Amino acid sequence: MSNVILIVEDEPDLAEVVRYSLKKEGFVPRVAATGSEALALARHEPLPDLVLLDLMLPDMSGVEICRTLRADPLLAATPIIMVTARDDEIDRIVGFELGADDYVTKPFSVRELILRVRAVLRRQSPSPESARTRLNAGEVSVDMEAHRVWVGQEELQLTPLEFKLLTTLIQRRGRVQSRDRLLEDVWEYNADVTTRTVDTHVKRLREKLGDAGAVIQTV
Repeated sequence: MSNVILIVEDEPDLAEVVRYSLKKEGFVPRVAATGSEALALARHEPLPDLVLLDLMLPDMSGVEICRTLRADPLLAATPIIMVTARDDEIDRIVGFELGADDYVTKPFSVRELILRVRAVLRRQSPSPESARTRLNAGEVSVDMEAHRVWVGQEELQLTPLEFKLLTTLIQRRGRVQSRDRLLEDVWEYNADVTTRTVDTHVKRLREKLGDAGAVIQTV
């Protein structure tokens, strides 16, 4: 079954270009021009496999939409790529802290956007060697096949990127991982991503793990 991609974009021409390009690549695109329409389509079956989210919308901000999606149990793990004309580092940091999986600035290459979409979607699927594997680190328990994480008896809601970052660190326990290595192996491409981005994701992951966040150490 083809991946459903929700495009949230209020510029009709750009939305159509992205919609056409994604459809040509075998995806099933949906387009929303407003925040309220986006939230409605996000909850429409089949649920989207990924959301391309513009931050500047006529009725509400993309930040608010991102926060709403992350608070919905059905959509909390849905990958989100923020698309915006604002490229200040602080905007990227805020986006990642809210749980965005990637951040693309306008103007962008549609080819690059599709490569990023594919990279983010790959993070959701466990590799053959990791399937049916259970990982443990202190109080943290991970079911690789089901993509589920627990701290003690409490299950956590992690984004696909957070899940891959956590499992990568657990699988390489005892070995120091450089920021560049994590960018290459977790993000899966050499993109214009600052080292601050890695720090932000690690910080957010520690916060979600609570007291168990001590299993992740910064050297």
